Amino acid sequence: MKLPIRLSGMSLLAVLAVLACTKCRKMDMSNAATAREVVESSSFVNPLAVPAILAGVNATLTTQTGTAALGSGITVSALGYGSAPILGPTIRIRQGEQFNLAFSNNLTEPTNIHWHGLEVPAAQDGYPTDVTTPGGSFQYNFQVKNRPGTYWYHPHPDMATASQAYRGLAGFFLVSAPEEDALGLPTGEYDVPLVVQDKRLDGGLAYNPNTDDRSIGMFGESVLVNGTAGPVLGVATRTYRFRLLNGSNARIYNFALSTGAKFQLIGTDGGLLDAPQEISTILLASGERADVLVDFNGLVAGTELYLQSNVFAGTPSQGKQSFKILKFTVNRQEPDNFKLPASLMPVEALASSQAVATRSFNIGHMMEHGGMAGMIMHPLDGKTFDANRRDEVVKAGTVEIWEFDNTMGTETHPMHLHAGQFQVLERIGGRGIVQPWEKGWKDTVLAFPGEKVRIIVRFPDNKGKFVFHCHNLEHEDGGMMLNYEIQ
Repeated sequence: MKLPIRLSGMSLLAVLAVLACTKCRKMDMSNAATAREVVESSSFVNPLAVPAILAGVNATLTTQTGTAALGSGITVSALGYGSAPILGPTIRIRQGEQFNLAFSNNLTEPTNIHWHGLEVPAAQDGYPTDVTTPGGSFQYNFQVKNRPGTYWYHPHPDMATASQAYRGLAGFFLVSAPEEDALGLPTGEYDVPLVVQDKRLDGGLAYNPNTDDRSIGMFGESVLVNGTAGPVLGVATRTYRFRLLNGSNARIYNFALSTGAKFQLIGTDGGLLDAPQEISTILLASGERADVLVDFNGLVAGTELYLQSNVFAGTPSQGKQSFKILKFTVNRQEPDNFKLPASLMPVEALASSQAVATRSFNIGHMMEHGGMAGMIMHPLDGKTFDANRRDEVVKAGTVEIWEFDNTMGTETHPMHLHAGQFQVLERIGGRGIVQPWEKGWKDTVLAFPGEKVRIIVRFPDNKGKFVFHCHNLEHEDGGMMLNYEIQ
């Protein structure tokens, strides 16, 4: 078995970009770029693809290049896991089980897997320079400690995360437990994972970002769900569980039903909430998830409605457009004995008084480096990623408050911590509140321009080096990522 290689320092491209830098200045955002608008599907007629299930106790997974049929005669060259030509299977596993995965890389470039949201050992986390070379293999082995919920996996190689995820590498990692089973939530065909991603199909999924893309993120004109263009899902007159994942590189979605109907929020990034919350919209940035229950009872056969994204304010580059994402067609009557539980799973609340330290990180600056075809570097607290540097040191088992300060910023940053979960304490400025989908346990939190977000985290007993970064993938690959070591 070939072990992952560990690259030293910044990649050659980053080094050359810095050496060739003729100017490093705060970006002038008076003429800021805006996101490419979505061209809504003219007809939602393609059956929604539902990823295959991969039992996660002992499994194998391979990355490879393939040709993906997205529907309506659209085919693209894409990257996939397992037998899938795009995306990958949904891994299902029980809390407490040992996860054993034999991974092989059949790509022509190095890659790895990051288990987004999962508490795993440092050597298993997909550190940016821990990569498996083309033709190589690696064994992932760790016990699943996380609460029941919706997690996911994707590549995380230094300066290639955006490219590989954009071209198709992503999949769900669903954790269950007896406590969740006892709630009687929808299962089987009524428990549907939905990964939403925007792509530039006119480019055939080629990843060729320009200066604006490297500045604000890569935005596509076509929105896919589970790799399907113009998707439609036939539903029965009963309650469904939908696991929403924003798998886009940079686009934010303000999810809603076209009827304006309310639905039940039951889970966020880190699993089930303590009780359902009735809401009508959910704003998710790249990497964020939400579990929702949608009740189709009372609708007559033939009814059509949509999952859509509504407009939203707070950022200059996106949110000005509403568009449909997925069509639901009620195609059968079925009895529904589901009863919404009054409570779900207890969520331990971390108190500010438990914190032994507070750290503040400035995420409100963007620097331009000339010389390398307009290479844009995005600093985090004034620094860009260096694998040889140890930026922060924390103690296992301790609680800290971290502040992500975007009060002087002009762009939107979803901040993601590896190694475990946190809770959102407060948002100062901007929207000024913690949203319903930001309660419970989280691993990614969104900071609009003009906002400071304070989180509280208890570091797990996973000693080693991890990263935290912006989950706008162009920002991440542009250096907006730092190391922290758990001792």
